[in-house]
Amino acid sequence: MKKYILIGVLSCFAMVAQASEPVAQHHAKHVAHHHVKHAAVRHAHHAHKHPSRVARAKHEVVVKHESVAEESRVAAKLLASGDEAFQPASSPKLLSSIALIYDEQSQRPLYTKKPDAVAPIASITKLMTAMVVLDAKPDLNEEISVDVADLDSLKGTHSRLGVGTTFTRTEMLRLALMSSENRAASALARSYPGGTVAAVAAMNAKARKLGMLNTTFRDPTGLNSANVSTARDLVKMVAAARNYALIHQYTTTATHSVEGISGRELTFNNTNPLVKSASWDIGVSKTGFINEAGRCLVMQAQIRQRPVIIVLLDSVGKSTRVGDANRVKKWIESSNTHTRVTRRG
Repeated sequence: MKKYILIGVLSCFAMVAQASEPVAQHHAKHVAHHHVKHAAVRHAHHAHKHPSRVARAKHEVVVKHESVAEESRVAAKLLASGDEAFQPASSPKLLSSIALIYDEQSQRPLYTKKPDAVAPIASITKLMTAMVVLDAKPDLNEEISVDVADLDSLKGTHSRLGVGTTFTRTEMLRLALMSSENRAASALARSYPGGTVAAVAAMNAKARKLGMLNTTFRDPTGLNSANVSTARDLVKMVAAARNYALIHQYTTTATHSVEGISGRELTFNNTNPLVKSASWDIGVSKTGFINEAGRCLVMQAQIRQRPVIIVLLDSVGKSTRVGDANRVKKWIESSNTHTRVTRRG
């Protein structure tokens, strides 16, 4: 009799163990649903007391619900596939107002901070300018000159490229990308087939083609604060730019010298000091700054043999975006990560 009782008890334990995993999964799902439901109630009550905030309350609830749902889908996908995923112990402490760290290997964001906020992008614009210029397959050895039309009448920024300065198209491209020369970018767009208007139209068309649905370009330099995008859209643009050999080469060039209009040698430096660091393996780099955008930085890089895209927007202080990039690198390097080597030539 004792033997049969023991067998029965053991059978019960086996059934409980087998059922524990789906029960835990159901509980986790219920907790997430419960969290979102109560968040919605709190927002709705607050919106009722403040009618002017109804739209914002609804939006915050939707965003929060979508965020929870997205994280759940990503987790489920990784668990189902058995993928060796990035496993950070904590989040990086970034000071940029908007940020996104994207893992190209698993094709998912590792960290987001207001990734869908639409904001001015300043000279990050020049990556798109360069792409559409190269897409047109122009004669890169053709000489183009800086014209009065290329002077900055919007912000009044200075440039060492005086009116009449003449360089090959490839040289203008290099200066626009590595040292963010506005007059060089303007001259490139002005010499585009159909002129600047056609170049900007091509930039917007390419943005749509890349799926950058929250991005708008109004000029080729980024001086116009109406050039706006989101961190999520910029990940797509940086990924596309990495496929252009010249953009890779020019955005990662540390210094370059040219002969100015007076015959005097002019030396230009990359606006991103990280390209000079031996500890960084950067594929694409572009900085940007106007008052409306703050200091911005986008990069594609290999960190711990893992291809990632870093987008940092609206950083305060000259060193914040560089400091944030270094914090991202340290965060990834110190995380529990198991990867396969993935490199692009």
